[in-house]
Amino acid sequence: MTTHVKRAFKYRFCPTDAQAAELSRTFGCVRKVYNMALAARTEAWTLRQERVNYNATSAMLTAWKKTEELAFLNDVSSVPLQQALRHLQTAFANFFGKRAMYPRFKSLKKSRKSAEYTSSAFRFRDGKLTLAKMAEPLDIVWSRPLPDGSMPSTVTVSQDAAGRWYVSLLVEDPTIQPLPANGRAVGVDAGLDHLLTLSTGEKVTNPRHERRDRAGLAKAQRELSRKAKGDGVNRAKARRRVARVHARIADRRRDTLHKITTRLVRENQTIVIEDLTVRNLLKNGKLARSISDAAWSQFRSMLEYKAAWYGREVIAVDRWFPSSKLCSCCGMLQEKMPLNVRTWTCDCGITHDRDVNAARNILAAGLAVSACGAGVRPQRSSPGGQSAMKQETPRREP
Repeated sequence: MTTHVKRAFKYRFCPTDAQAAELSRTFGCVRKVYNMALAARTEAWTLRQERVNYNATSAMLTAWKKTEELAFLNDVSSVPLQQALRHLQTAFANFFGKRAMYPRFKSLKKSRKSAEYTSSAFRFRDGKLTLAKMAEPLDIVWSRPLPDGSMPSTVTVSQDAAGRWYVSLLVEDPTIQPLPANGRAVGVDAGLDHLLTLSTGEKVTNPRHERRDRAGLAKAQRELSRKAKGDGVNRAKARRRVARVHARIADRRRDTLHKITTRLVRENQTIVIEDLTVRNLLKNGKLARSISDAAWSQFRSMLEYKAAWYGREVIAVDRWFPSSKLCSCCGMLQEKMPLNVRTWTCDCGITHDRDVNAARNILAAGLAVSACGAGVRPQRSSPGGQSAMKQETPRREP
């Protein structure tokens, strides 16, 4: 029995005024229910050391709808409200499993506006999608076809900060199948001068998307700062202009990363990367903006789920592995390697490009992990008498 991968297909759509009003009400009710359930669960634990589960919050929702104060919850579809409670349950499960921070309240201005509909709350026929409480189907821009014969299991409607409307359909995609094994392996070193450097010697240019729009972003932000604070129309327009610049940057960055990760997964059986702690690297005041623009975490996330789709392997090498300071030919470890040193010559006579050498070391360490389950392979001692395994190395520079 073949198990198909579930995949979300995201499309833009243009709602009518009535649909936009209905969806805006739904977003508000979803946020209200989520925050009330979170407050109830937090209070129960703080005061009585009692854990409240999804079933209890679902019963609370039924009671809330019967009160005069919250009667407006009956005006929208009940499914997105129930889904909000399920999402809260997942958030708590991740928290207790030490996979995430404690759930936070949804903000009117900062949180993502979205509502999730299950199959009982929408109708999908002949390429037309109609949501509960709506008389007309959504005017969707079908930028790419859904898999033949697919039927959405859930539909998520959202609106971003730039005011753009999206609908995401979760379907089973039979076209995603493991690729033929090719035995190729590649090491990947993430950087700033070049976005990625491969162990083959290839360097991927860093597009620096944020830098290209930095002047326009600064202008939009200055205009926003001049608007009186509050809920005025002019301030809302200025906020959307800032959001549109950010959205354009994020769209270009996402498109670039999709193309790079898809190519790496298709061409290589094994991909070795570094286990970088981007959160800590962002504490570097001089490089934080460039590191954020490089989006290393997003790159890794895309690489991992695509590798899972297509039967490839992604190996993460320990972040303390001194890949830049280690000679990939003789294994000699250098004592220091400042960021401004881009090429260096080992005592064995080999001249290294810093990034290519690091990528080759990352590949070797990753293959050692794959072969024997070790951390990183033992290396020869450097002239100072310290080995790569024993030396306490600082975090490797990007």
